[in-house]
Amino acid sequence: MDLGLGGKVVVVVGGARGIGAAIAAEFGREGARVAILDAAPAVVEMAAALPCEAGGRASGKQVDATDYAAVQEAAARIEAEIGAWDHVVYAAGLGSGKLGFPFWNLEPADWDRVLRVNLMGAVHTAHAFAPSMSRRGAGTLLFLASVAGQIGSQTDPPYSAAKAAAINFAQCAARDLAPFGVRVNCICPGMVQTDLNRSVWQAWNARQPEADRRGYEDWGADKVSRVAPLGRWQQPGEIAALAVYLASHHAVNITGQTLNVDGGQVMHA
Repeated sequence: MDLGLGGKVVVVVGGARGIGAAIAAEFGREGARVAILDAAPAVVEMAAALPCEAGGRASGKQVDATDYAAVQEAAARIEAEIGAWDHVVYAAGLGSGKLGFPFWNLEPADWDRVLRVNLMGAVHTAHAFAPSMSRRGAGTLLFLASVAGQIGSQTDPPYSAAKAAAINFAQCAARDLAPFGVRVNCICPGMVQTDLNRSVWQAWNARQPEADRRGYEDWGADKVSRVAPLGRWQQPGEIAALAVYLASHHAVNITGQTLNVDGGQVMHA
């Protein structure tokens, strides 16, 4: 399927590893010019190694999405060095690193960084990049959320609440930007073997009696068999495939939507 993304400028915030890296790589394979922003210093090396088809290229810049001025500065540099962006993906994510069941096992102070990365980083990205697309009358904005933002997951309440807020903000932005021809959507992964998912297991495991502790693979296999009707892990490449589709002309009538890649974990009647 020709997605028509060759030569397009794509910004992936939080694209140095995990699902964000898979999304950046998929855009590169489609021949897009990809600018990757991430707080991790490794973003520069990761971008240099990104597989790109003819016409595509990638660059990386270390940027903390919770710093609005830094995001604005990065946007200005991308426009000057690469050109006006066509598609923007916010893929940064962070959990509390603690088991939040019940929620009072956490302190209110545990919420701040989680909200700033998962919600305010998305807000900063939208503020920095959406106005240019609205002026040009085209483009897409995609937020990587989570099924935890739809089901009130007890595992990590700050993360669940932040992702729920990001989903709602995406719907607000979709309504605001629709008259300008700019589309906004969310993708919600389910169980994916990323550093964030592993941190959930670590927090759970640390709270168990010695006799009840389990290895990551054993814990994950049991959990995914219980929560996902299809009974299997989701893969970063599956989320990336949907991300590039949503940016393509084939998705011209899709906006304000929350699309789950979760093996059936969340089903709405």
